[in-house]
Amino acid sequence: MKKILIFIFSVYTNSLISQDYYIYVAAESEDEVSLIKFNGTEAYEKEKILVGIMKTEIEGPHGITVDPNGEYWYLSLAHGNPYGSLVKYSTESNRPISKTKLGLFPASMQISPVTGLLYCVNFNLHGDMKPSSVSVVDPDTMTEIKKITTGSMPHGSRISPNGLFQYSVAMMSGELFEIDALSLKVNRVLKLESKIHREDSHESIMMHSTVKPTWVIHHPSKHFVYIACNGSDEIIKVDLKKWEITQRVKTGKGPYNLEVSQDEKYLLASIKGEGKTGVWKLKDLSFVKNIENSGSVSHGVAISPDSKYAFVSLEGVGGEPGIVDVISLKTLKVISSVKVGKQAGGIAFWKIEM
Repeated sequence: MKKILIFIFSVYTNSLISQDYYIYVAAESEDEVSLIKFNGTEAYEKEKILVGIMKTEIEGPHGITVDPNGEYWYLSLAHGNPYGSLVKYSTESNRPISKTKLGLFPASMQISPVTGLLYCVNFNLHGDMKPSSVSVVDPDTMTEIKKITTGSMPHGSRISPNGLFQYSVAMMSGELFEIDALSLKVNRVLKLESKIHREDSHESIMMHSTVKPTWVIHHPSKHFVYIACNGSDEIIKVDLKKWEITQRVKTGKGPYNLEVSQDEKYLLASIKGEGKTGVWKLKDLSFVKNIENSGSVSHGVAISPDSKYAFVSLEGVGGEPGIVDVISLKTLKVISSVKVGKQAGGIAFWKIEM
C-alpha cells in the first residue's frame, strides 16, 4: 500500500511540474507557419497557419519573432512587387492583425524591450550588391519610421540584452554593424576580414566577402557578440568594448545561425552544409560536438529560456518536408522531431506553459 501511494504521489508531482514548450517556425516554400508544441518528450504540430495573400506567388515567409510580452508574433514576407512586408499576428488566435511594407527581401528581426521598436534587416537579393538597410517599425501602429543604411545583404538582426543596441552583419560586404536603438543611427562598423574581392561592373562595384557573415548573437550578460561566417566556415568572437575580433574558431561547412543558452553554458550553430548542429562552450569557445540532425540543410536555432532544449529548423532538399529537431542540452542529442512545411527556416520561441 505504501509503495502504491508513493507511486501515485510521484505521478501527481511530475504532472504538476510538467512543462510545455511552444515554438513558431516558418516554411518559406509553402507560405505556412507551424506552431510546434513540445511536452518534454514529444514534439508535434499543434497548428498550421496559412500566411500570405498573393494567390499566384509564394511570398516566402522568412523571419519570425515574438514580442517580449508574448502577445504578438511578427513575420517577414520576403517577396512582393517589388518590396516585401511585415505582418503582425495575435498569439491568441494566430490570425493577422495588420501589415506594412518594408524594403527588398526583409529577413530576420527582433524587438527591443526598451524602445518597443522592431528592427528588421532588408536582405535585398535583387540586382547589384549595394548597401541595403534596417527597417525600424513601430509595432503598435505598424508604421515604418526609418530605414537605416548598412551593408550589402544584411542579416541576423539581434538586440543586445539591455535593449539599447541592434546588431546585424552584412553578408556580401563582410561587416558587423552596431545601431543605437535610441538615436536610430549607425554607431560603429567593423570589417570582419582583411581582403574583399571587388568586381567592377559597368555602373557599380560588386563586393564579395570571403567571410560571408550570416548571423550575430550577443552574450547573455557580457560585452561580446558571436558571428556565424558562412563563407569561411568559422565563428568570430568580437569584444564590444575594444571593438575588435578576439577569437576565430573553425566549424563544419556553412555555419548559418547562432544561439546562446541563457545559463551561459553553450553556443549553438546550425551547420547548414552538413545537416548538423555544432556545440561550443560559451566561456572559451572550446568545441564540444556536432549533433547529427534528422534531416538536411540545418537553418535556424532557438533555445528555451530555461536552457533545457534547443529547437533547430531543417530546410530539406527539393520536395522534402521541413523538420524541427528538439535537442536536449543535457544529453546533447536529438530527442524528438516533427515534420513541417518545405524549407523550414525562421524559428522563434514563444513560451513555456506549466
